[in-house]
Amino acid sequence: MQKAALATDEVKSYLLGLQDRICLALEAGDGEGKFLLDSWSRDDKESLHDGPVLGGGGRSKVLMEGAVFEQAGVNFSHVTGESLPPSATAVRPELAGRSFEALGVSLVIHPKNPHVPTSHANVRFFIAEKEGEAPVWWFGGGYDLTPYYPVLEDVVAWHRTAEAACRPFGEDVYPRFKDWCDRYFYLKHRAEARGVGGLFFDDLNEWGFEKSFGFLKAVGDSYLDAYLPLVKRRKDQPWTKKQREFQLYRRGRYVEFNLVYDRGTLFGLQSGGRTESILMSLPPLVSWRYNWQPEPGSEEAVLYEFLSPRDWLGHQR
Repeated sequence: MQKAALATDEVKSYLLGLQDRICLALEAGDGEGKFLLDSWSRDDKESLHDGPVLGGGGRSKVLMEGAVFEQAGVNFSHVTGESLPPSATAVRPELAGRSFEALGVSLVIHPKNPHVPTSHANVRFFIAEKEGEAPVWWFGGGYDLTPYYPVLEDVVAWHRTAEAACRPFGEDVYPRFKDWCDRYFYLKHRAEARGVGGLFFDDLNEWGFEKSFGFLKAVGDSYLDAYLPLVKRRKDQPWTKKQREFQLYRRGRYVEFNLVYDRGTLFGLQSGGRTESILMSLPPLVSWRYNWQPEPGSEEAVLYEFLSPRDWLGHQR
């Protein structure tokens, strides 16, 4: 691997460009909404809530109350710290005590129309260093889809784009990271998947820096190709009050996952990150109903048939 500083600069340049490209495309897809830029800095190495000392900064871009997107947030962050938080060292205790840099773009899109799925994506790079030892680095990320009124055509198209992004890196890559996504975005306390999956990978370094970085870019660059066609197909579809209420209820599952299981949320909060940017992923409106179940045979019940991992591309063979 090239020197750590050069690698970090190269990744940072790509991530900033990716954030800009995604925001411009989402603005065009919305037609009315505009992203607000909120730049922030922790270069004074402030310590939050008696937590870790954190430096760096980032820029949050948020679109609110657009014509299509009720809320869309696309964050870039580049933070540094004197030691990795527990969420990062739980499965890799040998990294405890190392200083670190973490760069990433993370986004969550919450559409207004219940027929347009919520989507999430992130791509990130970590490097942990200790004097006298070689740097330890890895890439991670992926994207996943959370529909409310799923359409098989849309789900298959989403996975077909994910598979195409993975194909140049090996025939086993899509099945491996698709399966990881199915296992990761799962609410254990509900015994229920969050959505219909996509890709998830972490701790990726076994391919070497250039190939691993190339895969990160393939995932980041394919997100818009996977999501925007679904938005275009469904954004003008009429919806009812009942469908809106179901969307708000299902958003509750999204909140539960992000606050209980999501690694990025836990890392951000445990490392003393910027709370407003970390919790940008939460929807602006959400509801819970006690012990509620959809009526058998209803259009709402169809969603639960989709919340079991399967080989979506098998439908095309």
